[in-house]
Amino acid sequence: MKAAILEKYDKKGCKLVIRDVPMPEVGRSDVLVRVSTAGVNPLDNMIIRGEVKLIVPYTLPLVMGNEFCGTIVKMGSEIQGFTVGDRVYGRLPLNHIGAFAEYIAVSNNAIAKVPDYLSDEEATAIPLTALTALQALELLHAKAGDTVFISGGTGSFGAMAIPIAKSQGLKIITNGSASQRDRVIRLGADRFIDYKTEDYAETLHDIDCVIDTIGERELPKEFSILKRGGHLVSLRGLPNGEFAKKMDMPFWKRMLFKLAGMKYDLMAARNQQHYHFIFVHEDGNGLQQVSRLFAEKHIPASVDEVYSLEDVNKALKKIASGGSKGKTILKMC
Repeated sequence: MKAAILEKYDKKGCKLVIRDVPMPEVGRSDVLVRVSTAGVNPLDNMIIRGEVKLIVPYTLPLVMGNEFCGTIVKMGSEIQGFTVGDRVYGRLPLNHIGAFAEYIAVSNNAIAKVPDYLSDEEATAIPLTALTALQALELLHAKAGDTVFISGGTGSFGAMAIPIAKSQGLKIITNGSASQRDRVIRLGADRFIDYKTEDYAETLHDIDCVIDTIGERELPKEFSILKRGGHLVSLRGLPNGEFAKKMDMPFWKRMLFKLAGMKYDLMAARNQQHYHFIFVHEDGNGLQQVSRLFAEKHIPASVDEVYSLEDVNKALKKIASGGSKGKTILKMC
C-alpha cells in the first residue's frame, strides 16, 4: 500500500516521501480501515520539525497523519460495537499514528461511527479538533454561562470548538480576519473581533476562560484579559509540570517540562490564574459524544482544500502558510 513517510526530522521543514509499505497487522482489539480521507494539521508540521520528540519519541521512518475517515474492512476477534462496512473516523493514538496511508490498523477505543449526513471530507475535519476542544473545555472547568475567548478562531480548530462550546451553554468571543466574520457567527460565536481594527486586549477584561491557539507571542495579552482565578489552556505554548504528570512521564521529563513551562505558570500565578497545556489524545468515547451532538444539531464541518496523497507536501505547505478557512484534507483515491 502507499503511504507518506517522514524519513528525517528537519527544523526548517522537509518533504514527506510516498513509499510502498507493508499492510498493517490487525490485533485482537484492532480494526483494519481502508482510509478514504485524512486530515492535515499544524501538528503534522510540528512532528516533521521535531518539536514533539520529547512528548512522543517517534521512531523513523514514520508513516505520518493523525486523523482519518474510512471504512472497516477487517476486525480483530475482540471487537464489539462495530461491523465490517461501518464508516468510522478517529484521532489515532499518540504513539501509533499513520493516517497518511491507504490502510491503517487502529484500536476500537480510538474510533467512532460517522454521522450519516457528513461526507468523508467533512467527517475528517472533526476528530482531532473536536477532541481538542472537548479536552480543552474539561481543563478549563468551563460551565454554562461562562465566557470563553478563543484566539484566532477562524481556522479548523475554531470551526469545531465554537459549536461544541456553544452546545455547552458557553458564550464565545473570537478574533480573526474580517472576511471570516459571517462564517464564524453562523458557527455560534457571540462576538467577533477584527484583529486589524480592534485590539482585544484593550476591550476585553474579566474573561472566564481562554483557549490559546497562537502561542508564546500572544500569551501575555491573553492572560491580561483573563479574570482573577481564571483558566487558560494553550494548544501552542510550552508543556509544564502539570502536563507531564498527567501524561505519566518519567521523573526527568517532569522536571524538564516543569522548568520549560515555569514562565507561564508564574505568569498565571500573579492573578491566581491557571495555565494548562494540551496535547490531544485519542478518545473513542469522547468522539461518540461528538457524533451524537453533530447528528442531532447537523453542525457544519468546515473543509478548506482537498489534495491527493501525492500532493501531501503541498497540503503541509498550505497549512504552514496560515489563513485556513477550515480543515485541509488528503483524499486517498
